[in-house]
Amino acid sequence: MLLIGVIGSSSEDEDTNKLAYDVGRLIAENGAALVCGGLGGVMLHACKGARDASGMTIGVIPTDKKDDANPYVDVPIVTGMGWARNVIIAETADAVIAVGGSYGTLSEIGHTMNAGKKVFALNSWDVLKNDENFIAAKGPEEAVDLAIKHARTSGSNIE
Repeated sequence: MLLIGVIGSSSEDEDTNKLAYDVGRLIAENGAALVCGGLGGVMLHACKGARDASGMTIGVIPTDKKDDANPYVDVPIVTGMGWARNVIIAETADAVIAVGGSYGTLSEIGHTMNAGKKVFALNSWDVLKNDENFIAAKGPEEAVDLAIKHARTSGSNIE
């Protein structure tokens, strides 16, 4: 199974949360599992979208408590590692979609690109728009389509 990472802010914003929900739903509808940080904001709404489409969600939790995961996480991975868990998400995902985000998201983008993977972005960090590994998508459909195509062709050994 392909693992598509979804990264973004833990704060709530109606437009960003809608994008995240649609991304999560489309990931599940395309038969991939969603991996994220497992908390609120983009992570919660992406997980809800995937769950509503009968998909699998994996949350890499920064704390040492499973109960900190949002209610839509199927598989909480407890790390107790704080922001260091961003590396786990970047290395685990076959491709990553960034939805909005702040400095934690920027960290995840950097780790993902250092791992040789592309980041498909929706309203996220325009400063990176000239990097060939950072692709601005026009909407959730394009972001998910590009991420899944990249994951399938980038040497992932998971089908």
